[in-house]
Amino acid sequence: MPRMSYAQHLSDSENLRARCAIVTLSDTRTPDTDTSGQTIRRLLEADGHEIVAYHLIKDEPAQLDPLLDDLLHRTDLDALLTNGGTGISHRDQTIRSIEQILDSPLPGFGELFRMLSWEQIGSGAMLSRATGGIARGKIVFAMPGSTKAVELAMSRLIIPELRHLLREVRKH
Repeated sequence: MPRMSYAQHLSDSENLRARCAIVTLSDTRTPDTDTSGQTIRRLLEADGHEIVAYHLIKDEPAQLDPLLDDLLHRTDLDALLTNGGTGISHRDQTIRSIEQILDSPLPGFGELFRMLSWEQIGSGAMLSRATGGIARGKIVFAMPGSTKAVELAMSRLIIPELRHLLREVRKH
């Protein structure tokens, strides 16, 4: 069987729609002030994807770990997108929880996100630990809490590849 080109992979994926969960990790935001979560929702829905769950919790492993477990067991969920808790402060605990669940990390996501962030904010981009991967057959992305960072990650990396990722994950 001949190998498919990248363009063919994208073309074969164009009709797929992801069922997504959004998790915002913040000690201060409310659903009304969660502009990053709202941005994720807006961009996913504008691209034809469905939001099946939304949670706003504190950046506490005691809250995040059981929520991740619950979400990853859902059969009506394809992708999990978090925002917040990716920095280096003592309060930023999200990445530890996310890295523990990943079966197949996608290091390119974090690398490309930091490269694109470099173009916007310079050397401060190295403070982000944004990451992505596959966990229990679900696509997972952990983005910073900044709305501008979420917009960048979603529009330049996640939305352009989400259908292709979904197609690849569903192959197995």
